[in-house]
Amino acid sequence: MLSAVKGLSQYHTEESLRAYLLGRSRRTEDGCLVIEGYGRRRGVHQKVAGRAWAHIAAYVVFVGRYDPALTVDQVCGAADCIEPTHLRQLSRAEAGRSRNQAAQCRNGHDRELDPGTGRYRRVCRTCNREAQRRWREREAAEVTQARAAYGRL
Repeated sequence: MLSAVKGLSQYHTEESLRAYLLGRSRRTEDGCLVIEGYGRRRGVHQKVAGRAWAHIAAYVVFVGRYDPALTVDQVCGAADCIEPTHLRQLSRAEAGRSRNQAAQCRNGHDRELDPGTGRYRRVCRTCNREAQRRWREREAAEVTQARAAYGRL
């Protein structure tokens, strides 16, 4: 079964991989078993034991019945969680549909619904408008500075 996991080091057995994953993980207050892989950022998928994704390796070792055609998804939404009760296998379409979307952008603006899909828009229009305004101001300042350098105001 371990041979179905892409990027997994060939030297691991199920027992050694189980011990390796548990040794690199810690339990959080919300019940997640968070792993520290090769990256130190919290909240992103982690790679371990070669170049294998930690959540996929954990599914194979702790749950079993791994189907490479399906996606391993975390119920809790934490990308670096390897808790066996939080892992499930879904098709890519089901995983996309079950993903939660925030009602506000990272700057706190309410997001608009896209009438075509019924989901929130990817880009916040307010943030986009403000970013374009800042860009136009920077460009105007550069033009003014360049004209002043040539003595043409």
